[in-house]
Amino acid sequence: MATANVDLVSTLDEEACWALLARGELGRLALSVDGMPEIFPVNYVADGPRLLFRTAPGSKLDDLTANPHVAFEVDEFDGTSAASVIVKGTAAQLRLQREIDQADELPLRPWIPTLKYRWVRIVPTSISGRRFDRGVEPERYVATFGGR
Repeated sequence: MATANVDLVSTLDEEACWALLARGELGRLALSVDGMPEIFPVNYVADGPRLLFRTAPGSKLDDLTANPHVAFEVDEFDGTSAASVIVKGTAAQLRLQREIDQADELPLRPWIPTLKYRWVRIVPTSISGRRFDRGVEPERYVATFGGR
């Protein structure tokens, strides 16, 4: 009978988490909307110890202003492994022109042809990640025959 191998899952240190975030382009932003959790896909850029994304005026930006506590998740995978990083932190719209000008220099453009000229910065309060080895699921049950 196959047994679970705890070595299949490992914890990423903070440096490895930031490396994965730097490689990524698309993540999921989790926030509270009217007291209920919502998740939005956003393309983003890692810039030092913070994440930035662009958005348009509207409900997402309004909800972030009302409750700036967010979670942000990014995954990557290939044929042999997968990894996931979760950032918890505080989100705020950039308001100072010098910060907006610096953000405009970053390599981030909207994926869809819409105007998204509001920059939002996520400052992490915690970051965690895990890496998983991928493979075939072990047999769940071993059949016994003949009273064995």
